[in-house]
Amino acid sequence: MPRTIVFGATGFIGRSLVAELLNRGEAVAAAGRGSGDALAAWLTARHVDTRALTFVRADITRPGLSLPAQALPDVRDVYNCAGRYAFGMSVPEARATNVTGARHVVEWAAARTQLRRLVHVSGYRVSSEEPRVPDYRRLGAYEASKIEGDAVVRSRARELGVPLTLANPSTVIGPGQYIGLATMVGDLWRGRLPALPGGPDVFVPVVTVDHLARFLAELPAHPRTAGSAYWLLDDTTPDLPALVGLVAGHLGVRAPERSIPVGVIRRLPRALTRADPETLSFLSTDRYPTASANAFAESAGIPAPPVDTALREWADHLVATRFGQAPEPRRPAGFHDIAGSRTWVAGERRRPWYVLLHGLPLDCDSWNDVDYLLSAPVLAADLPGLGRSAPAPVGPEAWLAGLLEPVTTRPVLVAHSMACGPAVRYAAAHPERIGGLVLVSPSFLQRPPGILARSPLAAALLRRAGADRLARTLGVPAGPAIESAAAHLRRPGAARRVVRALRADRADRAKLRRLLDDVQVPVELVVGADDPLEAATGLPVTTVPGAAHYPQLTAPGAVAHALADLAARRSPADPPAERPVGADPSATAPR
Repeated sequence: MPRTIVFGATGFIGRSLVAELLNRGEAVAAAGRGSGDALAAWLTARHVDTRALTFVRADITRPGLSLPAQALPDVRDVYNCAGRYAFGMSVPEARATNVTGARHVVEWAAARTQLRRLVHVSGYRVSSEEPRVPDYRRLGAYEASKIEGDAVVRSRARELGVPLTLANPSTVIGPGQYIGLATMVGDLWRGRLPALPGGPDVFVPVVTVDHLARFLAELPAHPRTAGSAYWLLDDTTPDLPALVGLVAGHLGVRAPERSIPVGVIRRLPRALTRADPETLSFLSTDRYPTASANAFAESAGIPAPPVDTALREWADHLVATRFGQAPEPRRPAGFHDIAGSRTWVAGERRRPWYVLLHGLPLDCDSWNDVDYLLSAPVLAADLPGLGRSAPAPVGPEAWLAGLLEPVTTRPVLVAHSMACGPAVRYAAAHPERIGGLVLVSPSFLQRPPGILARSPLAAALLRRAGADRLARTLGVPAGPAIESAAAHLRRPGAARRVVRALRADRADRAKLRRLLDDVQVPVELVVGADDPLEAATGLPVTTVPGAAHYPQLTAPGAVAHALADLAARRSPADPPAERPVGADPSATAPR
């Protein structure tokens, strides 16, 4: 039977706490309003053993939490991670969970005959000196309700004799957090942050969700933590300008050089500032009493990770999921410095079996369906200046050499469309580094680019095209890869760089055709039946029926089969990272 219950178990903090408790061997009741299927799937995806998990339906806004009076008799530790973290709520909506619901959890915990501890997750802006009913108009519904809820929990716990521990985390970052500070990172990434709000000393501290979960899980086992409140935040978090500068440098974008005082922002029209008034009170220079939390974390052996590393990893996750608009990637993905370019790299960096280079106007997500069907180590990257990658100070061949520098295998180099040019040059210059070359719809062997490369309005058309229009323009079905490409084309300068690359390709076509004869590794071509080659090359060609210029999007099974077939015929002396799995040409990856 569960000895621990977590309210708000399906939320950002709650689910990480459930995972931590299960990994420690605890029997856990996860309480929430829904069915629990999403939580179970989230835990399973992280390889958490869920056999000791029980899901119970509960509603903390109701007295008794909608649980039977005799439910969960063995519970001794109660965690309240439930709360509404959102801006723009009405006062009744915010108070229903953050105040009334918090009081109901205290009262339910008081009725547990074996209660050891109630751990309530509050917020770092609360204070024991705050009034019971704070100024909702000045602070906004979210912050005011958290302050009021904190006071109500402390008062009701004293009245009922409940052993209470308060955890007051700051901005919690980690995979799945897409509001708060994430909104500012999103504006920075999209080029919509011309100035920083606040002054040079604004302090917005962070704590990682994994560290918070470990801290919370440890509290009930230590009697001395009863009756205590812990401010959980990393004191070494840089002041906001330095924090934004760190993230901007990692993402390869420009950090704003100016700042606007909070008082000025409050007086300006919201349509101009795009700032939610409720977030402005968090832009302060206040510091917080973290000594007791730091001492407990040290004694419990749960040190916080380096804050700069945590911020970079979180920024990678935000970009990988398009700030919550896309699912988490199957393979590791993030920014790396490649030949002077902050380059988006996904997959296996050292022992890939395949290296995949995308064409235009796509990014490396265009290979996701093929990658899934290959079931082998893959390295993919956004080309410099395209997709998520920043421009490079060197040419594409030098950039490709930098990408492959740490690779210890001889992978099959796979390129699509415009990327075939750099791939051919690299293969001709470095045959000892790769085991084969696959050119998918090589642009230099097909019809020249059409109106997109010639029209003076091409960049504007690309930038404004949504996913559906872009899909129609390319003649492919709309899907995650096209949504990703369309989103990145809206970033400053991205569409212009795509058009510039399209026009540059026209000048090198004859030279690349001649260079193809000098490549000393096996070369194969994959083309769509509706986008044939202009001339015969004498090379093996896989023609994909019903496909045009983007067979990896319309027929990923056929492309994966061609790649696996070439990989299987490599020299036995080539060190494999993993034996490739030949895909069924008719197979499709799950959408």
